[in-house]
Formats: sequence, structure tokens, C-alpha cells
Amino acid sequence: MGHIIVNSISKEYRNRRRQSRKNGCIESHFQDPIPVLDNIDLEFDEGEMVCILGPSGCGKSTMLRIIAGFEPATTGNVIIDGKQIEKPSSNHIFVFQNNGLLPWMTVWENIELSLRHLSETRDRAKKVAEHIEIVELEGFEHHYPHQLSGGMRRRTELARALAVNPNVMIMDEPFSGLDFMTHMKMREEVVNMHKFTGKTTLIVTHDIDDALIMGDRIVVMDGRPARIKLNHRLDFPRPRDFQKIPELNKLRQQIFLMEGVSYAV
Repeated sequence: MGHIIVNSISKEYRNRRRQSRKNGCIESHFQDPIPVLDNIDLEFDEGEMVCILGPSGCGKSTMLRIIAGFEPATTGNVIIDGKQIEKPSSNHIFVFQNNGLLPWMTVWENIELSLRHLSETRDRAKKVAEHIEIVELEGFEHHYPHQLSGGMRRRTELARALAVNPNVMIMDEPFSGLDFMTHMKMREEVVNMHKFTGKTTLIVTHDIDDALIMGDRIVVMDGRPARIKLNHRLDFPRPRDFQKIPELNKLRQQIFLMEGVSYAV
């Protein structure tokens, strides 16, 4: 499960300003709507990892929030496994860009929070332990978020999301704020977890190299209102090395040019 169809979604936000009247009263004035997404059509196959690129503010995260059910489209709809999405669901989990762990709970407790539907304490404990092992956090079960590195906090968030056993994982800039080496390790871990779990995974990133190394497919969006500029399947073996796969390196150069950078370093 985890087949997603995005049907002609568009999104506009109302641009409001406040202005004082002469008699001292304040009233709201609405200007022309701000278009963010323009007639987006996409389809994501079951078990596919798709990386979504585009300039800041083009609407990538907005599209993910619509897919996850956190906000409605102005027009169009999203269908996941044959059902139209109208609200968030435990079947499609959103991993936010900013740290979403509860600071007063330990690693164990944060992961256990997603398993409240299991009435048996033994079943919950077994699931928590399994997912701590998946993300290699054994020995840190009783640490609080402030006692963890950035990478460990990210892994805890991934474990909490995976514990729900969703059909779809939606991740918004999952490596933001991490140092270079932690970023590289987390990227590898996400690829390995995807291979292990087989979940349909959508990832918004600004990093072209991340997208080309991780994705089964890459989607590039252009400026606001966003349209699909490139939808390209990546039929390259893993692990991927730009120096050893000339076709991948050529695609990398093309995407940098597409993003307005004449030379990729």
C-alpha cells in the first residue's frame, strides 16, 4: 500500500493587510490571492522513494502538507490507496523539518507515544525495542532529547514515525541543521531504512546531491506558482557515485543549470 495520485491541485493564499480608518476603527482588506501551486499532477508508486527539489518558497512543503492532509488544496484532490485525503491519518506520517520530539519525554517514551493504540504493555515495549534497534539507538533509550546529538534526535523521530507502520512516509528537509558528517550518515540510514521497510517515501530537499543519491525518482518544481519542471526516474544502481556513473553526473549538471547554477562543484 502507499499509491498516491495528485490530481490537478492548485493552492492560493489570501493576502490580507490591516489598515486604520479615519474614525479609529481597524478593518481587514483582502488583496489579490497569492498563487502557490498551479495545477500539479503527480503519481507516486507503492514503495517508491521520491525526492522533490525546487527553490525556497516555491511550494514544495505546501504540496507535502496537502498530500498529508494538514491543509486543503484550493482546487484538485489527493488520492491515497483509492481514498481521497481530507485530514491527517496514521497511514501517512509527516516528519517535520523542525525537531518534533517532546522534550520532557525520553527516547523510549517519545517512540512509545505513537503506539498508544496497543493496549498490551508487553506489545508496546516489544515494538519500541524493535524500532530503537532499527535506528541503532540501543543504550540511549532513557536519554532526553537535549542529551542527544542532532543525528540521534532525527533517528528518534524516524523510529517514532516507523513504529506507527504507515503506508506513506513524508519528510520535509529531514537533514536540515545537521553537520556534514551527520548529514551523510543520516542520508545513508534513510536509504537503508527505505530498503528495509519498503514504505512509499516522499522527501523535500534543497540538496541536489541528496536527491540524486537517494531517490528512485526526482521531481523538480519551479518558482511560484509552482509547476513541475522535471519528473525523472533514476535507474541507477546503489550506492551511487557521480564520478563512476557518467550519466548520473550529466543529469546532476543539467539540474544545476535548471536551478540557475552554471557550474556544479
